[in-house]
This record gives sequence, C-alpha cells and structure tokens, in this order.
Amino acid sequence: MAALEAVRKMKDAVSRSQTAGAMREIDFSFRAPQAKKVCIAGTFNNWNPTSMPMKKDKDGTWKIKLKLSSGKYEYKYVVDGMWAQNVPNTETVPNSFGTLNCVIGV
Repeated sequence: MAALEAVRKMKDAVSRSQTAGAMREIDFSFRAPQAKKVCIAGTFNNWNPTSMPMKKDKDGTWKIKLKLSSGKYEYKYVVDGMWAQNVPNTETVPNSFGTLNCVIGV
C-alpha cells in the first residue's frame, strides 16, 4: 500500500512540474504618456477591463508581466476606460464588435 501511495505522490509531483513548466512570463507594454490608468483584458482574464491594471514608467509606457500557459490569446488595452483600437506592430484578428483584438502566442 505504501508503494502505491509513493507512486501516486510521484505522479502528482510530475504533473505539477509539467504544468508549472508550461507557464511563461510575458511582458506587455503600451505607450500612453497622458493616460491616468491602463489595464489589459483578454481571453486570459475573461475580458475583465479592470482586473489587471498596468504600471506606468517614467517615460509614459505602461507595463505588466503575466504568467500564461502555452496557447494563443486575444487581448486589448483599456486606456482611461476606453478600449484601445490601434496597437502598432501587433498581430490582430477581427472581433464580433467590428474592431480588432491583439493576438499573442505563448
């Protein structure tokens, strides 16, 4: 019985390490020097426009690091309560609102 318990614990530990290893820290940044508040929202947080506030650096670039598992995610920035529509040099896909979502693969 003790051997079965040891095997189960070993399988659980391997499973946890594989899941943890699949997570990657991704840097997001958005330049908006005049903004008072910038958040990021997307498929990784159920499009909640306020749950992930970003921090502004001295140059006016807002930044956040997110731990994401492997996959493809759609997202947008929310600048002072308004969804950002134009994010240069970013892959995009059309959404059901007639605008574009940014896309990132992890």
